[in-house]
Amino acid sequence: MARNTATMFKGLGFGLAAGAMLGIIGSTVLKDSKKSRKRINRALGTVEGVIESVQDMFR
Repeated sequence: MARNTATMFKGLGFGLAAGAMLGIIGSTVLKDSKKSRKRINRALGTVEGVIESVQDMFR
């Protein structure tokens, strides 16, 4: 069971790292567009909500 949990957290870490990299790249590419910044902020808020939900499940 501990091995499955460690693997899951490792996958979450890689996913978060990949998402952060895409966010950084996307923000530099779409820096001038106000509409795209609004969408990116909304997406980041959604991701934060998902992460909080996952954290609450493990408490």
